[in-house]
Amino acid sequence: MTPLLKVQGLKQHFTLGGGLLRRGRTLYAVDGISFELEAGQTLGLVGESGCGKSTLARALLKLNEPSAGRVFFDGEEISRYSHVRMQSLRQQMQMVFQDPLESLNARHTIGTILQEPFVIHGLGSAHERRRWAAEWLERVGLPASALERYPHEFSGGQRQRIGIARAMVLKPRLLVCDEAVSALDVSVQSQILNLLLSLQQEYRLAMLFIAHDLSVVRHVSDRIAVMYLGRIVELVDAETLYRSPLHPYTRALLAAIPEPDPRRRKAPLMLSGELPSPADPPSGCHFRTRCPYAGERCAKEVPLLEEGQHQVACHFHREIASGQRQPDKGQGCDTMRSVPVF
Repeated sequence: MTPLLKVQGLKQHFTLGGGLLRRGRTLYAVDGISFELEAGQTLGLVGESGCGKSTLARALLKLNEPSAGRVFFDGEEISRYSHVRMQSLRQQMQMVFQDPLESLNARHTIGTILQEPFVIHGLGSAHERRRWAAEWLERVGLPASALERYPHEFSGGQRQRIGIARAMVLKPRLLVCDEAVSALDVSVQSQILNLLLSLQQEYRLAMLFIAHDLSVVRHVSDRIAVMYLGRIVELVDAETLYRSPLHPYTRALLAAIPEPDPRRRKAPLMLSGELPSPADPPSGCHFRTRCPYAGERCAKEVPLLEEGQHQVACHFHREIASGQRQPDKGQGCDTMRSVPVF
């Protein structure tokens, strides 16, 4: 079966500084990402802030022009599509942003905002557009009377419902949710997640769900990709990731999730140091400067993401899993010192 979305070796590099006589530095925001996403499935994408998650989302939707790599949508390569040709494809690929207040035009009513996609694509009469907008408001749990109001008149959760309605009015096949619930209270997060799952089931949506919190991603994802400094370091189905994580970075992320049961609570595994700059990443394995299992090979060779059901990019993951390789207490992850993951 052809995946709805297929990404191969996607890169997004930016040049910093420089000038007429001075060469600028390269920022490796996304550095060779590959994955597939089936219709009706959700791929969770997690990692610390600054690892390139949002840049990846914008690159695969061609909101930013990728530096290299290939993107296929429903079997057709869209990497070289012109702006005009991509415009016609936007109906099938939509995005929900982290801050709906910034993504919703404060000068427009909700009715104008929700009808804008229909206007852009030349769909329906003025009467039909208004009716469709009202129907979508009710579909996301808001009254049709909200059409006459402005974004600032709503709460954060209500604005995110409006953002979801705007993304869904054209009934896309792919929905990219970029930190869509991270700014919301826990109770509101649950409501928004349930809404997204309901829409996914009804329309057989493929979703790329971006977050920094593995505890949130767990409830919506079929598979999860863990990203670190522009690269995917682990990719597997959600159940396996939580039961048997292989990459040291994934283990650190999972250890940061609070455990309410004191009998199951373990000493928190935390990451020492800060995330390195993507403009000056470590050689070899990008994670080696914070990894307690790192060796000389990690500085010299880039670990490739292994093929198979459980993909991991670590030279020593088998030895770590079997207990043959023990952590160096003097570096990397620690249970006593260091900074939190999030």
